[in-house]
Amino acid sequence: MTSTRPAVSGPDPLGLRVVMDTRPLEDPSRAPTTALYLGELLAAYDAEPIDGESFAFLVGLQRPDPTEAYARLDVAARRRIPPSRLLRSGALTVDPFLLRGASIGSAWWADQSGAAGAVFHTAAGAIPIGSRLPVVVTLLDLAPWELPGVYQRSPAAAFGQRLRGRILRSAAAVIVGTEATATAVQALLRVPSERIVVVPLAARAAFQPSRPDGSPAGATRGPGRRASSAAVTADPRSDRERLGLPQRYLVYSGRYDARQDLASLIGALGRLAEVGRPTGLDPAIAWPPRVLLIGASPDDRAALARATARQGVGDLLAYAPAMTEERMAGLVGQARAAILPTISEAAGLPAIEAIAAGTPVIASAVGALPEIVGAAGILVEPRDPAKLAAAIATAWTEDGLWDRLRAEALSRSGPNRRSWADVARATRVVYTDVGARRSPEDEVTGI
Repeated sequence: MTSTRPAVSGPDPLGLRVVMDTRPLEDPSRAPTTALYLGELLAAYDAEPIDGESFAFLVGLQRPDPTEAYARLDVAARRRIPPSRLLRSGALTVDPFLLRGASIGSAWWADQSGAAGAVFHTAAGAIPIGSRLPVVVTLLDLAPWELPGVYQRSPAAAFGQRLRGRILRSAAAVIVGTEATATAVQALLRVPSERIVVVPLAARAAFQPSRPDGSPAGATRGPGRRASSAAVTADPRSDRERLGLPQRYLVYSGRYDARQDLASLIGALGRLAEVGRPTGLDPAIAWPPRVLLIGASPDDRAALARATARQGVGDLLAYAPAMTEERMAGLVGQARAAILPTISEAAGLPAIEAIAAGTPVIASAVGALPEIVGAAGILVEPRDPAKLAAAIATAWTEDGLWDRLRAEALSRSGPNRRSWADVARATRVVYTDVGARRSPEDEVTGI
């Protein structure tokens, strides 16, 4: 059984030197969950800096540097790392050594600046090998180990993932978002339970319940976040109408890769089209259900078009490009339900954000999703189009059940809901726990 460890400093985290790999921020499309995590975490740090805390950012060679947006952080250094992604699977082996070299000297800088200690924090796939600093790893994805047939097909990829697993087992702390993910990390990677820390994630501030007229309930921004006036005033009804969506629709905002189970979604829509319109359904309500897919690339859309053509349901999918946080939140908040058919899900951020917007979730019962969704949605077995079709039909047609699911989602989306400021504070406690220098008296007493 996993448990979070108490911080050695007590209730208040100390200011440490934090060495952080921020390369995913430079190209969010390559690792969207990681980029979202790092962006929100750094924005929360930037909004509430603490005495003695400083950062050494490891960045790529591209400019502009995205970390320059966090103007209130004390940035002691930015070290540029040669790009390794061109090596593809080979980057899994090369990156640990690049990161180790880039972090050398950071502890000395921390001593000179009077910091309480130093840590290396990474949420990217790369983890430094043989680091001289305590390493904190935020693990947002278990697909490389849950789906080895996809992510370990080549010898280079298999070796790289085995190397990552060995380095993970030596990390000072592994942060995960749910107890379910913690259990999976123990089983798949054999990370000792005492090194696993559960720090639940949060929704971005724009994900708020909508008013009956479709407008956002509030324009509250998260710490350190900025938005243009156009983004703040975006009308989700206008977006819905522009995309040709009916008033009732489903929304999908996950990834488009082997982690997801979009084949079951397409199969479910085909089944719903075959059975015909349910008796008694209001004629004003569309049938079969339409699904809005957010953020699909041209290649993703082409692949989905081929798959839907075989089922004859291509007209049931609508596409929205990558968009501002506020516009996406508006479309999610107006949806009848968010749908997340998936095979591997360790973070569950789309579900967290849908619930924060008051939208029920239809999701696969895998990974972190059962713990996150709970009574705010319907869970089905993965790779089962028939059960997914039944869940969609139920959420679409049964208003009494939908009201109960939405009420549960709304109960978690109030002013006291978890924020990225909470995530940031808990993460700083982990830094203090593993990276703070201890006095001889601390070592003797075991504090």
